[in-house]
This record gives sequence, C-alpha cells and structure tokens, in this order.
Amino acid sequence: MKTLIVYYSMYGHIHRMAGAVAEGAGEIQGTEVVMKRVPETLSQEVLVKMGAVDAQNSMSHVPICSVDELQTADAIIFGTPTRFGNMCGQMRQFLDRFGQLWATDALAGKVGSVFTSSATQHGGQESTILSFHVTLFHLGFVIVGLPYSFNGQKRMDEITGSSPYGASTITGGRGERMASDNELAAARFQGKHVTAIALKLANQ
Repeated sequence: MKTLIVYYSMYGHIHRMAGAVAEGAGEIQGTEVVMKRVPETLSQEVLVKMGAVDAQNSMSHVPICSVDELQTADAIIFGTPTRFGNMCGQMRQFLDRFGQLWATDALAGKVGSVFTSSATQHGGQESTILSFHVTLFHLGFVIVGLPYSFNGQKRMDEITGSSPYGASTITGGRGERMASDNELAAARFQGKHVTAIALKLANQ
C-alpha cells in the first residue's frame, strides 16, 4: 500500500495539514506514506514580494512530484489553498499535465481525496474541494471525503474548518492563523480513512 500526498503550500498552512494527513495515513499498518509538492510557477521575485520566501525555504526538503509518480500510489490525497473558491494555479497547472494518464486510464480506480485552506471562514473551502473532485472524476478516481464519524466537524464551541468533503483550515486574512488542533485532527482522520479504504479495495 502506498499513499501519496501531493500538495501546494505558499505560506505553510497546507504543508502543516499535509503533515497531519501523513500521520493519519501512517497509522494503517504496512502503508508507505510519501509527501510531495507540486512545482512552483511563480518567480522568486514574485515570491519575495508576497513575503513567501521563508515559508518556501522551510518546505524545500519536500521533493517535487513528477506526474509519473501518481501511477505508483494506491491512494492520492491532494492539498491546495483556496484561490477565489477554486484550487490554486500551481495545482491546476500540475493537473493539466495529466493528459497521458487520462488517455491510458492510469489513475482509474485509485482512491482520491482533497484537503484545503482559505483565509476566511466562508472563503470557498467547500467549493474548492468539490470543484477539484470534478477533475478527479474525469481521471477515474474513487473519491473519499471526511465522514461525520469525525465528530470534530460537528463542533459549535469554536470557529473551525472541515466539512464532509474534506479537511480544511482557516488561515486569517494575513495568514496569521495556523491550523487548530481540531483541524489537524480532521486531517489525520482523513489520511487514515482514505488509506484504510484504499487498502480494502486493494485486498478485494
């Protein structure tokens, strides 16, 4: 069993969620868990102006994912920040390179899932995940979300991300908020849940 976590993170919020997803996936015995980043499309000059260089450097130890690597995984969990209710451009460009994988049904039957972040409480977390699912359906993925058996998404005592579609975190308008304990718990639950389902499918 191999679970591949493929993500883009500009300021480190999705990177932290990806780490929690990996922890959860690793709870399934015998699973190889691999974290990879999608290629950056912005120039160094732009990243400097956006104040993202330090965060990017802190994630530089995570290797860049190649398109062909997706064929080796049983489950692929994608992480993307929200951009106006949709996935970020870096992730979109990565997915747009999947033409050959689509043409050969290379990803058909694999388990896919998505997690995200947004600056505000209603900043498009659900629309980002749901619109991401459209691409995964075209590629033949078996899509898994975050069931209500993760009770943390029923909480009313705090502002928190996550929905039945996938784990999510709220970053704040200036990126000042990192994932809460509840949001990280959602990410761990999703990683474990997705991997467990992939294992069941692999053993049929």
